[in-house]
Amino acid sequence: MTELQSSKRKLRILFIARDKFPPFRPDVTDLFGEELVGRGHCIDWILQSEEQLDASNKTTLYGGKAWVGATDLRVTRLGRLRNHIFGISNDLRMYGLSRKSAYDFIQVRDKLIAALFAIMVSKLNKTKFVYWLSFPIPEAKKYRAKTGLSRFPLFDRLRGSVFSFLLYRVIMPKADHIFVQSEQMKKDVAAKGVSVEKMTAVPMGVSLGKIRFPYNNEESEFDNEEKSVLYLGDLGKVRGMDFLLRVHKNVLEKIPDAKLYMVGGAGNPDDIIDLKNISQRLGIADSIIFTGFLKMEEAWSIVRRASVCVSPLYPTPIYKPASPTKLVEYMANGKAVVVNDHPEQRKVIQESGGGLCVPYEESAFATAIIEMLKNPDKAKQMGIKGREYVERCRSYRILADLVEKQYFKTCGYSTRLGEDSYD
Repeated sequence: MTELQSSKRKLRILFIARDKFPPFRPDVTDLFGEELVGRGHCIDWILQSEEQLDASNKTTLYGGKAWVGATDLRVTRLGRLRNHIFGISNDLRMYGLSRKSAYDFIQVRDKLIAALFAIMVSKLNKTKFVYWLSFPIPEAKKYRAKTGLSRFPLFDRLRGSVFSFLLYRVIMPKADHIFVQSEQMKKDVAAKGVSVEKMTAVPMGVSLGKIRFPYNNEESEFDNEEKSVLYLGDLGKVRGMDFLLRVHKNVLEKIPDAKLYMVGGAGNPDDIIDLKNISQRLGIADSIIFTGFLKMEEAWSIVRRASVCVSPLYPTPIYKPASPTKLVEYMANGKAVVVNDHPEQRKVIQESGGGLCVPYEESAFATAIIEMLKNPDKAKQMGIKGREYVERCRSYRILADLVEKQYFKTCGYSTRLGEDSYD
């Protein structure tokens, strides 16, 4: 096989993920389901059903086969136990599937028990094993135990320690390659003793084909006289969104007609009620709009009408290595952003010029928002810079090049992606 021919080789991938069926996260649906499948690669899936499912089944997903595991949604102990058993038994399909199909590699995302199985299966069937870490699972368990967010803190502390050992001492050292969420996560994992050379950081991106942007300024949807601040994302208690409410109160002291849009919901409805009660106590409820969960297209429509968008990331060990989706979605929609000083957000703002990065302090955040609201032309230019940055660095087409190149390298295939065309 010549070098040019090998660069056009189509990969066969068995993908086992913590994501439920059908997947909805864009780094799964867009990066894998659209970009990589669109280039001719075949991906088969092992996922567990999001909805109640009494028996596993086989279906199709993005042109490949999908084995969907049964799910028991009952909140009883028996229901949770059955659900774990269903998930593990479905993951075990990887052994028979990898024997029957000539997969180039097995990829496991954010699942520890499945990763242990994959290590054994890859050895037995002489294939590669790739691990994808998008969330610091051990650290999250320990953090919940430490901060009182866990119902069973001793159990979660123990699980955190066991998960840490399995992930950093067993799974990652055995993986042929590891993908992580950000450069900060790569540093954190390396500090655990994992080789930097076997890790690739793949941050969150967007599919630009889904987001229109009027460089010619002819889109009336982008023109809005209302002074509006927008947050898009999870409003759960762990996110600390009461911070943003207090910031908004400070903004109103300088710009009394400003509005704050809170676009999203929470797994626990009581968390939204708590935020509404806080806004009442602060005397700012009339200036805040809680939209609830919206379809992405509808949410982006509200984003496009906003004056400035915000991404306050609560400074915890869980979120430090994060790569926020909302940030690149704001920028892809041509919006200036205000973010707090966080490794990934600071990097993006410095490289793009698409907004302001300030300390995680109410006064600093409010001052930055006020500056954007009072200087709409400046905000507009920042929005354009942000969009241009996403086009250069954060579209899933660009990120797919990075992932694909590393896949070929891991499998021992030479690549010359620059000469390929996947149009």
